[in-house]
Amino acid sequence: MKEPSRQLLWERRSQTPLLLLAVAFAVAYAVPIVAPDASAGVHRACTHVEWLVWGAFAVDYLVRLVLSADRKHFVRTHWLDLAAVVLPLVQPLRLLRLVATLMLVGRRARMAPQIQLTTYVAGAVVGLLMFGSLAVLSVERDAPEGNIKNLGDAVWWSFTTMTTVGYGDHSPTTGLGRVLAVGLMLSGIALLGVVTANIAAWFISRFERDDRADMLQLAAIRELQAEVRALRGEVARLGGTAATATAAVTDAAHAAHAAHAARAADVPNAAAAAAAPPNAPAQREATSPTP
Repeated sequence: MKEPSRQLLWERRSQTPLLLLAVAFAVAYAVPIVAPDASAGVHRACTHVEWLVWGAFAVDYLVRLVLSADRKHFVRTHWLDLAAVVLPLVQPLRLLRLVATLMLVGRRARMAPQIQLTTYVAGAVVGLLMFGSLAVLSVERDAPEGNIKNLGDAVWWSFTTMTTVGYGDHSPTTGLGRVLAVGLMLSGIALLGVVTANIAAWFISRFERDDRADMLQLAAIRELQAEVRALRGEVARLGGTAATATAAVTDAAHAAHAAHAARAADVPNAAAAAAAPPNAPAQREATSPTP
């Protein structure tokens, strides 16, 4: 059995700590926005937690890069993780680091493809809905003409934006808020496409599985039909040989019976000839059967 690489061992061991750090980052990101009137110490603690989590993400990326057998391939295939580390810790770009970290943890989980995709979609929906609301609230709450002033309005706006409904009762008025709106709309369209494609793929795989079962059943039926035909031919062949043998035995029996009858008819004549005297040829000729 092939032993796992050092990179794989590191990823397995760091999966749970990274998930806990992601939760800590989410809390540290949400508290200053939901409770803007909190003390300065709470705000500083949240900022320190954000920096600590960012440093842990950076260390994790560097360790995996060092342990990778092909570093260039690792950088090309883990560009989202690199972006999560490189992006500066400023609002609202720090949200991307949290989403990237959650995706990283999800990629490391050992799940079936369908379950993994469903987990990605559900996690992306919840994450974008919650943190999109927090991000737009932090941007629009202090805007002079803003109409998103509390968390309820922000969640409602995020939900209608992600579903591309857009009632228009709440909308961002700042440039950064509109950038967030564009990102949420594109994310909602992409997630809807992923869900639709996943459902279609499930139906197609189900139909293909049923078709394969029908084809296997049809092949089995055809094989049985071929075996039945072969058995019929063998029975016919054996039946013809038996009939020929029976006819030969019958003919032989008839011939034996005829010979036996002929010998039985010749026995009295042979006895009479033996009893006649030698000087009676005329009598032997008279008693002999007419040819």
